[in-house]
Amino acid sequence: MSGILDDFKDAFAKRNNGLVQLIWLNVAVYVLTLLLFVTFTVVFKGGELYYKMLSYVNLSPDLSILVFRPWTIFTNVFIHSINPIMHIFPNMLILYWFGSILQEYLGSQRLISVYIWGALISALLAIAVYNLVPFYINRIPETTIIGSSGSVMAVAFATATLVPDHTVYLFLIGPVRIKYIAFFMFILSLAGSIGANAAGGVIHIGGALSGYLCINQLKAGRDWSVPIEAIVNFWNNLFKKRSQAKIRVAYRQKEASYSSSTTGHSGFPDEEEVDEILDKISRSGYESLTKEEKQKLFKASQK
Repeated sequence: MSGILDDFKDAFAKRNNGLVQLIWLNVAVYVLTLLLFVTFTVVFKGGELYYKMLSYVNLSPDLSILVFRPWTIFTNVFIHSINPIMHIFPNMLILYWFGSILQEYLGSQRLISVYIWGALISALLAIAVYNLVPFYINRIPETTIIGSSGSVMAVAFATATLVPDHTVYLFLIGPVRIKYIAFFMFILSLAGSIGANAAGGVIHIGGALSGYLCINQLKAGRDWSVPIEAIVNFWNNLFKKRSQAKIRVAYRQKEASYSSSTTGHSGFPDEEEVDEILDKISRSGYESLTKEEKQKLFKASQK
C-alpha cells in the first residue's frame, strides 16, 4: 500500500504530468468512495448515510439545492458510480487515449485546462437545459449528475479539433482518423440525451462543445488555460518542496531560452523551418515528426 501512495505522490511531484495526475485523482476518489460505501453498508446495515453524504458532492440541476452547493459543479466530475465499475473504466480509457495526443501537442497545463473547462461548461449546460427545456424540467427531482464524462468528452473533442486527421488503429477495424471517432461519440451522446440517462447525454454534448471552443479560441489567440494554470500551479506546489521549486524555475528559464533561439523573437517558427517540416511530412508522413516539430507546426498555424 505504501508503494501505491509513493506512486501517487510522485505523479504530482513531476512536471508536465497532467494526464497521469487526472487519472490518479479519478481512481483515488473512486477507491475512497468504494471504501466508504462498503463501510457504511456493513456498519450501518444500509447505504442511506453514504448517499446522503454523496449528495454534497454530486451535482443536482435543482436550483434550490445548487444555490447552497455551488462547489458541486466541479466536485461531481471526480465521482463515479460504485457499481458497475464500467462507469469509470471507459472514461479513463478514453481520457488516456485522447489525452496522450493532446498533451503531446499542447502540454500538460492545457490538457488540465481543457478538462476543467469541460467540467464547467457541461455542468452549466445541463443546469440550463434542465431548468429551461420542458422535456427535462419534470426530470429534475430524479436527476443526479456524476462522473468525468463531460471533461473526457472535452479532451476528446479538443484533440479532434486540433488534429482531426490524426490516425489511430482500432482492434478489428484498423486505421481510423480521430475526427470520425469523436463524431461517433457525439452521435451516441445526442441519442442518449433523450434516453434513460438523459443527463449523461447532455453532459457529453456540453463537454464536446467546450473542447471545440477551447481549441478554436486558442487558435484565435485567446488562451483559456491562463486562469486555470494559475490555480493548478498553486495546487501542484502543495506537493513540492521549496528546493524543487528552485529547480523548476531554472528549468523554465532554460526552456524559454531554447524556444527563443529556435523560433525567433516572435515565438513562431520562420518560413524556412515550416517548409522543412512540410517536406519531411511529404517524404515520411506526419507520424515521422518529432514532438518539437509538431509543436512548431501548430504554432505556425496560429499566425
